[in-house]
Amino acid sequence: MWLKPEEVLLKNALKLWVTQKSSGYFILQRRRGHGDGGGRFTGRLVGALDAVLDSNARVAPFRILLQVPGSQVYSAIACGELLNGSEVYWAIAIGATAEEINQHWEWLEQNLLHTLSVFDNKEDIVSFVKGKVKALIAEETSSKLAEQEEDPEKFREALVKFESRFNFPEAEKLITYYSCCCWKGKVPRQGWLYLSINHLCFYSFFLGKELKLIIPWVEVQKLERTSNVFMTDTVRVTTANKERDFSTFLNIAEAFRIMEQLADVTLRRLLDNEIFELDPGLQDPTQITKRDLEARAQNEFFRAFFRLPRKEKLHEVVDCSLWTPFSRCHTAGRMYTSDSYICFASKENGCCNVIIPLREVISIEKMEDTSLLPNPIIVSIRSKTAFQFIELKDRDTLVENLLQRLKDVNSINPVHCNNLQNNNQNSLAFGSMCVLRDGEPAHLGTEASQMKERSECEKENSYLLNAEALRSDFHQSRISGLDFGKSREQIKESLWDDHFVEYGRTVCMFRTEKIRKLVAMGIPESLRGKLWLLFSDAETDLASHPGYYIHLVEASMGKCCMATEEIERDLHRSLPEHPAFQSETGIAALRRVLTAYAHRNPKIGYCQSMNILTSVLLLYAKEEEAFWLLVAVCERMLPDYFNHRVIGAQVDQSVFEELIKEQLPELAEHMKDLTALASISLSWFLTLFLSIMPLESAVNVVDCFFYDGIKAIFQLGLAILEANAVDLCNSKDDGQALMILSRFLEHVKNEESPLPPIGNHHAFFSDDQEASPVTEIANLIHDSYEKFGDHSVAQIEHMRYKHRIRVLQSHEDTTKQNVLRVVIPDVSILPEDLEELYDLFKREHLIRCYWEMTSPVAERHDPSRPYAEQYRIDAQQFTNLYRLVSPWTCGEHTDVLAQRTFRLLDENMDRLIEFKGLASCLGISSPAGWKILCIMEK
Repeated sequence: MWLKPEEVLLKNALKLWVTQKSSGYFILQRRRGHGDGGGRFTGRLVGALDAVLDSNARVAPFRILLQVPGSQVYSAIACGELLNGSEVYWAIAIGATAEEINQHWEWLEQNLLHTLSVFDNKEDIVSFVKGKVKALIAEETSSKLAEQEEDPEKFREALVKFESRFNFPEAEKLITYYSCCCWKGKVPRQGWLYLSINHLCFYSFFLGKELKLIIPWVEVQKLERTSNVFMTDTVRVTTANKERDFSTFLNIAEAFRIMEQLADVTLRRLLDNEIFELDPGLQDPTQITKRDLEARAQNEFFRAFFRLPRKEKLHEVVDCSLWTPFSRCHTAGRMYTSDSYICFASKENGCCNVIIPLREVISIEKMEDTSLLPNPIIVSIRSKTAFQFIELKDRDTLVENLLQRLKDVNSINPVHCNNLQNNNQNSLAFGSMCVLRDGEPAHLGTEASQMKERSECEKENSYLLNAEALRSDFHQSRISGLDFGKSREQIKESLWDDHFVEYGRTVCMFRTEKIRKLVAMGIPESLRGKLWLLFSDAETDLASHPGYYIHLVEASMGKCCMATEEIERDLHRSLPEHPAFQSETGIAALRRVLTAYAHRNPKIGYCQSMNILTSVLLLYAKEEEAFWLLVAVCERMLPDYFNHRVIGAQVDQSVFEELIKEQLPELAEHMKDLTALASISLSWFLTLFLSIMPLESAVNVVDCFFYDGIKAIFQLGLAILEANAVDLCNSKDDGQALMILSRFLEHVKNEESPLPPIGNHHAFFSDDQEASPVTEIANLIHDSYEKFGDHSVAQIEHMRYKHRIRVLQSHEDTTKQNVLRVVIPDVSILPEDLEELYDLFKREHLIRCYWEMTSPVAERHDPSRPYAEQYRIDAQQFTNLYRLVSPWTCGEHTDVLAQRTFRLLDENMDRLIEFKGLASCLGISSPAGWKILCIMEK
């Protein structure tokens, strides 16, 4: 443990301690008689003395000393004893075991040893180290109090200091605080980092100098862990004008995780509230705690890893082992339990994962506890399969909680719902069994009740849904090579049948590396739609919502809005080369699915590329199944892709750029600006390669996507770039690079497909000037897994956090430039002054968003509005700005004049004005320019 620095005289203690390590300013010592086998008489005497002492009086067997300035370097004899000295040292850490003291030693080496070299004065070194150790002790104490859930007295002390030092309103909630160093040039400043809901703050008082930093989260453009010449692990916070490095945290991983969460929550709440509404638990910033942020991080990883609905809440994470019959042993891993699921992931990545929807569970029982099967439970499911979990801590509480959730799920989804899920055309009378989920219009329940009262005659005249996949009705076989294609399909079907027998055939199947290899080979045509439903867990949504889709169709068809107009415009552009969409049957089914989804989720409505994806889903799944597959893709598997600003797709483009730099450094070095590759690859992500690759090949990519999620698209994109790296490095411009990739993708073939090749209407180049080599899709996918399949879900989610900040800030910069372009011609303020005024305007808007909860952010900032109308301020905010920058200040009458001016500018009388109104007002008089600059400098 760290020790409050205290003086130690070595002259009288030389015989009691042995020096084991020494590194400039620090010495690690072991007390004689501990760990030396009791060799010498002195060691045996010291050991015996320590053994008979009362526990409170015993001396810890290990310690770390800090050398006092002016002390000479002691020479050491063979046994490691210190000679000739009576210099004063400072004890800064003690340990009961070698492991404990070595952890402290390693922390000093990694975090302080290189830092101390920047000090010229030894007095400063000692002062710095002593201050750092005291801060670490305070932080350890605070952490222990939090773990024990005791009265957080230390936190209250920190809160008082935070409020007095930074003078924020009470609404500025402090989340947590850490001891660390802030680097100012090459000099570290030891102090305290305060993380509040809207700001990152740092305070230091070192060597008589005070340092205060305040960085609003909304101004953070980049947040990353990095290293410099002095520190191996540093948190770097980048804003528009400055980079700040923070280091020497006691627990840098935790500190960075909380900073990452706060930056993400605040930026999305203030700059992207349209999407943030999907996470309502953190809407009220005054209620957010450190524990909430940690729970959010765990929840997001859990949902991303198992690709579950966004509203699924994680409850328990328990170490356990699961019986895996295919390996005839128990596999160690973790159980994750949520509102509607029991999930398991093996500790060995990719070894075994299981997803068990509670609606599939029949019983959860405790078994007899034995030495071979400690704390076992059995989870039995409808497919006559049972899962045995053992080594569960606090088993009784866990089972009790699971049984309660199982009861809740069964009360919402009665067992007999299963009997209805295949009767879509006759399932109008579903009454209260319809369960409204994410984004569903509340008025559907009323419509459902009205529709229940319709006569049987009216039901028969309702919209008739496709009972089979369109592929079944419009199947075409190869004319040549038909027998070969069929034999390959039969072989694949046989392999899958064998796999089902051993690993299961429902959504609860054991998911292992073996099934991944089968998926990479390409799913058989006859099984593709069913397996897409299982891998995405759309099967559970389908079974839980009997009759829901037909009611959406009834409620939405015939209504006209912007979404339906866009859908009608794109219907005949969706796989026009496929015979299924050259008939009214296919077009009508596509219309129904897209319109029903737009009605279900009006915030997404309809987005280009959804038509291409839905067309392919309809080829392999029944109409209602295709609808739920579309729900799974849009709301879980590709979050934030299909909305007004396609934030999710842009974030993944930035992640892809980082992966290119990491995995293909030579290509990244040649193509200095990777934004060209990002723009080319955007359609890869939005349409899962369906728009730029032959259909019979692209469906194999969709197979991998439904099994592995977005990771499959990242690694396939890298494999494509690697295959064309030489040509891309020799390309002269972006146009040539686009041609290289487009031609390559057009010639990715699937020779094993039993279907005839279908031309790609969406391809960039359909008439090649020269012959191009053919690439087999199975080989390309195999290479992608072998060479680029190492990235875990956790790594991808971490990169998404980092790049989401950059993407949102990039949108803000675009908004700013567009607003200035619109306003500049109409005002007499210089462009540079107008830019500063815009920053002031936005800052005033955000300050009220921070602390005035009576005016929701949603009323002030709407990213879907025209650029110049996104930020607006009210009368009080206008008055504040008027006092700061208006040349017409007139003492006590300034506020009255400001209020009258505001009423004059508020033409539509909505009590809000836009930036252009403020700029026009101030542009009447020129002195405003220099006054703005003066304020910004302050």
